Amino acid sequence: MSQLLTDGEKQTLLKIARESIELVVQEKTLLKLNIDAYPPALREYGASFVTLTIHHQLRGCIGTLEAYQPLIEDVREHAIAAALEDPRFLPIEKSELNRIRIEVSRLGAPQALSYESSEDLIKKLNPHIDGVIIKYGERKATFLPQVWEKIPNPSEFMNQLCYKMNGQANLWRETKLQVFTYQVEEFRELH
Repeated sequence: MSQLLTDGEKQTLLKIARESIELVVQEKTLLKLNIDAYPPALREYGASFVTLTIHHQLRGCIGTLEAYQPLIEDVREHAIAAALEDPRFLPIEKSELNRIRIEVSRLGAPQALSYESSEDLIKKLNPHIDGVIIKYGERKATFLPQVWEKIPNPSEFMNQLCYKMNGQANLWRETKLQVFTYQVEEFRELH
């Protein structure tokens, strides 16, 4: 991330996310964004995850690890996908719209983490700061830095991440995985 977003830019992204979710859930027409109408920081390519919660319980989370489109488009796309396409949940219903809370995580570029052993890996992780990506063959999984709030123990964090990747929980102890870390700029609706 070249620089942090302004409060106004964050509010614009949250507004676009909410309006887009409401339109698609209510089966109304979603108009094409006029990218040129937004500030330069929102037109730059960016990677994001959009997380939806109801009463602090996860209701959907979809995103990408690598930037491939303008940030404003990325947030819009992943807000809609989090509402309708997260395979862990049924699509958001109209009756839930006023209860969902939206959180946006703007991702920095992933950096490869070199480590010698599972103990060394644990020492090199920065809980509550690092998002972590693991890769094993064709499989990969990630946890955003916010997941540390629910899984603060680094060993358990890695166990759960391996499990998310459809691997055995102790895979990271027995096999050298590709590991990448990244940081996020996270912001959410306040109401």
